[in-house]
Amino acid sequence: MGTAVLTIYFPQMNYKISHHSKVVNCTIDLPASKSISNRLLIIQSLCTEDFQIKNLSNSDDTLALKKALTSDAKTIDVGAGGASFRFLTSFLATQEGREFIITGTARMKERPIIALVGALQSLGAEIKYTEKEGVPPLKITGKDLKGGKITIDGSVSSQFISALLLIAPTLKNGLNLKIEGEIVSKPYIKMTLKLMQEFGGESSWNGNTIEVKPQNYIAKNFEVESDWSAATFWFEIAVLSKSCNIKLNGLSEKSIQGDKKATAIFKKLGVSSVFENNTLILTKNKNINFPKHINLLAIPDLYQPLKCTLFAVNNNPEIRGIQTLMDKETNRIDAVEKELIKLTSSKIIETYKDHRMAMSFAPLSLKFGEIQINNAEVISKSYPNFWKDLEKGGFKIFPLTDSNN
Repeated sequence: MGTAVLTIYFPQMNYKISHHSKVVNCTIDLPASKSISNRLLIIQSLCTEDFQIKNLSNSDDTLALKKALTSDAKTIDVGAGGASFRFLTSFLATQEGREFIITGTARMKERPIIALVGALQSLGAEIKYTEKEGVPPLKITGKDLKGGKITIDGSVSSQFISALLLIAPTLKNGLNLKIEGEIVSKPYIKMTLKLMQEFGGESSWNGNTIEVKPQNYIAKNFEVESDWSAATFWFEIAVLSKSCNIKLNGLSEKSIQGDKKATAIFKKLGVSSVFENNTLILTKNKNINFPKHINLLAIPDLYQPLKCTLFAVNNNPEIRGIQTLMDKETNRIDAVEKELIKLTSSKIIETYKDHRMAMSFAPLSLKFGEIQINNAEVISKSYPNFWKDLEKGGFKIFPLTDSNN
């Protein structure tokens, strides 16, 4: 057996970003939702019949997950994809009679996974840590898991819960999942349950317990909507522009994505948003009334674009519910604070191999003038066309070489 490794090599790219007019008028075809795409790939792999997924995300994470799910190799490297790693861990644990080593980047090997592994082990899964206790890589021997009752801490990662739920319908006894503690990113759990329901996976959520009965997923073709998380960077651009008319294609007003709450949050920063069919149109107004406190527990991915926006408009509210960001691609709280300080000095921004760092800081060129973004290639993790789309909005992107860096 070979080794399944998706390694996408990008040369290191440092870009200088600027915008002279500060007026942003453009139409953007947003990328497909990575979160929906990754969940659909797991459901597709668990379904007894194949089905077509239209508009599947072309992000690094989704490409890595798709390659891993279609490979017969023993060693799987998912790179930096946290959701992919967690979803695969649950899926591979159900593949009876097969052995796998699942690994990732150096940062992935620092990200805790003990809560998910413990929950799967309580269902009978055979999973061992190959290097350090509590973190990847993992050795997984697939088994016929029976299901039953388990408990998991909801304050660590909603992806652990989603990973368990996605395999639940295929377990002989289904799953009775009790969630302890304060639940983070709750909309993402609801997204998982909604997608499961689309394919016949019925569930009930009462109090702190989710129950999924054993059943077969039912094949049906499905089209992935655009990514609301990607839209948040355009909300930031709208706030920082002199004026704007930004049309974001492919967004659903009835979306199951939690980040659609960006419309309400950025409304308090002077962004008007109106739907026309499946296009969201952003314009700028002067009605700014941002609260002194905001809780992002349900939508922590909004932190970076929101924090950068607030810094630029000299607003410093207390932001709560962001504790899980310390265990992302980087410690996002520390990284943002370190790089914001540079906006009044070097304006050379490090991305820490975090796609959201690059995309959150680039719009700040509207406020602070030309900014340099190092390792700009990281955006391919979720939004591969981000730099091209910025050019549509009038931004100037100047690639640096060793001679002009």
